[in-house]
Amino acid sequence: MSKTHKGTGHFIKQRVTGLLNIPLIGFLIWLIVSLAGANRAEMAATFSNPIVAILTLALLASALFHMRIGMGEIIEDYVHEPRLHSLSMTLNTGFVVIVGVIGAIAVLVLAFGG
Repeated sequence: MSKTHKGTGHFIKQRVTGLLNIPLIGFLIWLIVSLAGANRAEMAATFSNPIVAILTLALLASALFHMRIGMGEIIEDYVHEPRLHSLSMTLNTGFVVIVGVIGAIAVLVLAFGG
């Protein structure tokens, strides 16, 4: 992909993940309200429902991908020194991967009753 079309791809991905996040955030609000005051057993029972687990993982993936693109755009706009730019982009991706893996493990542990 040429440099001139890179921004268009990011623009579309940012809008798609933003639109996807709207119903997923609605789901998250419902989940938080329904689990208010719940103990671990009740949470595990809720997350053992495959629909709840899948929607939670989808929210995690979409929100993190959306955040990575947005932070990448900020880094592109404001970090001009090449080595610092490269480090910032790497740390941005690394942060998203670490948070994603930890979040996915947490959801899967609850989903499988661990």
